Amino acid sequence: MMQNVHLAPETDEDDLYSGYNDYNPIYDIEELENDAAFQQAVRTSHGRRPPITAKISSTAVTRPIATGYGSKTSLASSIGRPMTGAIQDGVTRPMTAVRAAGFTKAALRGSAFDPLSQSRGPASPLEAKKKDSPEEKIKQLEKEVNELVEESCIANSCGDLKLALEKAKDAGRKERVLVRQREQVTTPENINLDLTYSVLFNLASQYSVNEMYAEALNTYQVIVKNKMFSNAGILKMNMGNIYLKQRNYSKAIKFYRMALDQVPSVNKQMRIKIMQNIGVTFIQAGQYSDAINSYEHIMSMAPNLKAGYNLTICYFAVGDREKMKKAFQKLITVPLEIDEDKYISPSDDPHTNLVTEAIKNDHLRQMERERKAMAEKYIMTSAKLIAPVIETSFAAGYDWCVEVVKASQYVELANDLEINKAVTYLRQKDYNQAVEILKVLEKKDSRVKSAAATNLSALYYMGKDFAQASSYADIAVNSDRYNPAALTNKGNTVFANGDYEKAAEFYKEALRNDSSCTEALYNIGLTYEKLNRLDEALDCFLKLHAILRNSAEVLYQIANIYELMENPSQAIEWLMQVVSVIPTDPQVLSKLGELYDREGDKSQAFQYYYESYRYFPCNIEVIEWLGAYYIDTQFWEKAIQYFERASLIQPTQVKWQLMVASCFRRSGNYQKALDTYKDTHRKFPENVECLRFLVRLCTDLGLKDAQEYARKLKRLEKMKEIREQRIKSGRDGSGGSRGKREGSASGDSGQNYSASSKGERLSARLRALPGTNEPYESSSNKEIDASYVDPLGPQIERPKTAAKKRIDEDDFADEELGDDLLPE
Repeated sequence: MMQNVHLAPETDEDDLYSGYNDYNPIYDIEELENDAAFQQAVRTSHGRRPPITAKISSTAVTRPIATGYGSKTSLASSIGRPMTGAIQDGVTRPMTAVRAAGFTKAALRGSAFDPLSQSRGPASPLEAKKKDSPEEKIKQLEKEVNELVEESCIANSCGDLKLALEKAKDAGRKERVLVRQREQVTTPENINLDLTYSVLFNLASQYSVNEMYAEALNTYQVIVKNKMFSNAGILKMNMGNIYLKQRNYSKAIKFYRMALDQVPSVNKQMRIKIMQNIGVTFIQAGQYSDAINSYEHIMSMAPNLKAGYNLTICYFAVGDREKMKKAFQKLITVPLEIDEDKYISPSDDPHTNLVTEAIKNDHLRQMERERKAMAEKYIMTSAKLIAPVIETSFAAGYDWCVEVVKASQYVELANDLEINKAVTYLRQKDYNQAVEILKVLEKKDSRVKSAAATNLSALYYMGKDFAQASSYADIAVNSDRYNPAALTNKGNTVFANGDYEKAAEFYKEALRNDSSCTEALYNIGLTYEKLNRLDEALDCFLKLHAILRNSAEVLYQIANIYELMENPSQAIEWLMQVVSVIPTDPQVLSKLGELYDREGDKSQAFQYYYESYRYFPCNIEVIEWLGAYYIDTQFWEKAIQYFERASLIQPTQVKWQLMVASCFRRSGNYQKALDTYKDTHRKFPENVECLRFLVRLCTDLGLKDAQEYARKLKRLEKMKEIREQRIKSGRDGSGGSRGKREGSASGDSGQNYSASSKGERLSARLRALPGTNEPYESSSNKEIDASYVDPLGPQIERPKTAAKKRIDEDDFADEELGDDLLPE
């Protein structure tokens, strides 16, 4: 037992505070392993026994106490120092804590008082975390995965789909690395399933928007088959959407129904949306009866606008008139749930008025407007769809729709239906009925009046009645000054009268009211072109091209302006864009051939002229150029077929038959040339050029007909000389007003004669071709004059193309100026 007894060290008796910094070694836990009594107490129940109570003696100093470690110490002090508050050698020991509060021997020798140890300086910095620890690596990797997922979503919202997919793939790779590291450090139960789900779902979504449907389906399958993901079955709806895009309707319906089974009945809205998808799939698959069942169930459970609209379309597809009417009635009874009264201030309270003004155009109000516009669009489209078939005539069908709409919450749509009825009459070429309906609507409120007057103005404009068109355009503008269609029509009527500056003002006002009015922007470009302000016209059409990227009319106008600005290279470039939009337009192809011909590129010119001829083989200018091209290249046989076609198109023009005969002569087929000349002479017996060739040809061939043709030629030449002398004498002897009139008549006769002697001018041009020293080559033609086209001859009518969409002073069509009929 003596090994556990610790004697107090010898101290200076004069030091009252000696030993205060010492402590009892019994509390030192470092020596517990060497304490046999403590180890015995741990191994046995000896340590849990109550202490042995010693007999109380008369003095407290010598009373021992038994401890749990088997040692006995005196109450006086466990280390031999006096108890606190005791009197020793006449000096009372002060009350202190276990540790001294700064009172040491050094304090008695004059050292500074520093109980907080401030003289030691600042504390040492905290120990930094080890970045190489597995836990820190996992946390850092998790953070990187989350950042990649966020960056992928942001890139998708910005429209950069490729970058979004790359970020999603990087997130997937890092997430797999994270899972492997976590499995090495912790148990599999501690894997972050939410992070794994978000990474896979984002990756599948990015695959889908990038149209990588196979990869998207595989990723969705990984999520759906993993039982650890809760509510993953709803993603089968996304898989159904992918199959619908792939037109695999059976699988789409299968997955939609599987998703529908996964959604609990309490989630009513989600179930309705899935059923709508099923209905849309049935419609695209042509199974209208199954689609009707889906939409009828939706309309009975939770009616909405889309379901009602699709139900009407399905009944229209199956041709059930009565069900169409019932579906339309269900559609217009769907509540909009829009309170218009809250946007009207009921009192003069300034605070209430401020609140009302603040909410008149907030996001909620905009959503309500969009919902109302969507409802009106569905109702108008359904009415226009079913009106022609629900009754014996489309007029009766429109009347039924108008009556039903008037009894609903969409009363203002009744007038729009009446306008659509008038437009339908216009499509059927029944202008009188359309005008009658519009004139009735003109007497109603300002909005309807403006719309009706706008259409009336367009009708009279198409009928070339510019006075009436201008009158109704004024009515439309006065009823609604902010109606861009009315201002555009007013500008058209002013344009027709030749006042281009004033027309431009109306178009500008229409653009100020509605900057998206493409008709006004197109027309103001044409107006600037008329005013020869080509730079401003080009700016207008370039702005319009930014709005209508694939408009052939706009592209052609840009090319036309560049041609007027004498920039053929730019004109060709823009015409090539027109060809990319409408590759079968013969007028654009011939224009390209003309530009290449001006540039001297005959091969390219021939290519586009030939393509134009293939699509429209009745354009006399194209036929003329192709024939002249083959004559130039000395392919006489190929030139013959083009001139023969030209003679069929213009049978009253002698030049085409003369050209055919000339080609036969040049190719060495003299007999065929002689027959052609004889046939031409029978049709045109007074043609001098034909007789000259007949005389020469018959003379060289030794035929007896040469003398007869020579007499006819001589007689015609004498008649020509007499006619010319009469014209000359008439001009010389004319005087005063009579002389002027006779002179005018003589000029006219001379003009007529010139028109009748086109063959002589043709002969002069034919002599310019090479090889004129050879026999029978005097009628060769290097460049055929387009002035030979007879304006009174038969004209082949062809549909207007995009290349002809430009304004002429004499042909001012309403389509060219973009007359605005109201949207249907």
